[in-house]
Amino acid sequence: MLSKSFQTIIIKDRAILEVMEIIERVAKTDSSVLILGESGVGKELFAEQIHLHSGRSRFPFVRVNCAAIPEGLLESELFGHIKGAFTSAVSGRKGRFELADTGTIFLDEIGDLPLPLQAKILRVIQERQFEKVGSDATITVDVRILAATNKDIEELVQNGSFRSDLYYRLNVLPLFIPPLRQRPEDIPELADFFLKSYMKETKKQFSGFSRDALDAMLSYSWPGNVRELQNCIERACIISKNEFLNSEDLFLNSAQRPSQTEPSDRNLKNALNAFKAGFIRKVLEENNWNQTEAARALAIQRTYLSRLLKELNIISPKE
Repeated sequence: MLSKSFQTIIIKDRAILEVMEIIERVAKTDSSVLILGESGVGKELFAEQIHLHSGRSRFPFVRVNCAAIPEGLLESELFGHIKGAFTSAVSGRKGRFELADTGTIFLDEIGDLPLPLQAKILRVIQERQFEKVGSDATITVDVRILAATNKDIEELVQNGSFRSDLYYRLNVLPLFIPPLRQRPEDIPELADFFLKSYMKETKKQFSGFSRDALDAMLSYSWPGNVRELQNCIERACIISKNEFLNSEDLFLNSAQRPSQTEPSDRNLKNALNAFKAGFIRKVLEENNWNQTEAARALAIQRTYLSRLLKELNIISPKE
């Protein structure tokens, strides 16, 4: 669909601020961008930011969820069709690529794209040309392609379910969005934003979050990422009868919570630092305390990781 409005993006964590710095540089080009990250991290929001910071920002931004459209209809949705191309084609129709001409098209869940359509997408990237379903007439478009997936696309290439040539053309400028559990400083900011939004929708007023609610959110691993946090706050606003939303209102699964800070340390700064230290230590252990590899896994600069190790007093067992 054509975008008439864009979503608000909330940023506080250093890792995401670094992503935004990359986006500002990437946006100035017309190269394809492949956005990677778990489901629910907000890949579409970052695609929007690339478009908004680009020279195409005054032109269409068209979104396509490749996993949400039935395979039999996807080619027509992407490239359009002429009248009589198939039984139900009672009139001609423009596809998403044609609608995105002069602007940007965002192909979400591109890992679910069927192989036959992958070849056609590759042609659009290389030649900016395609044909509508049922037509021999070639259409030329000027469109920037952004794509996203939550799948291990390199594994898809290896097992033959995703074309290697398409992967390399899309992966010119890869962009990794860290999961919410790696962005603890964003959690209170996002929670407050969603709270204000759902207070308006539910016509209820809350004074904020209780300390135990903040502790619960900061110590939870958020497997569903930002989308799960949003749903959590919406549900809490609907059911709560308290002045402050508390941990019971959030209904967070205790199995997804790592060890929490001691009661005497329960303030926001200490909770954030405890979460950061525990997570960074875990990633370092997984990478045999190789700081270069750990920084890559955390999607942060090596120098920033070194500074965090000093600030959080994380010492390698090898030292």
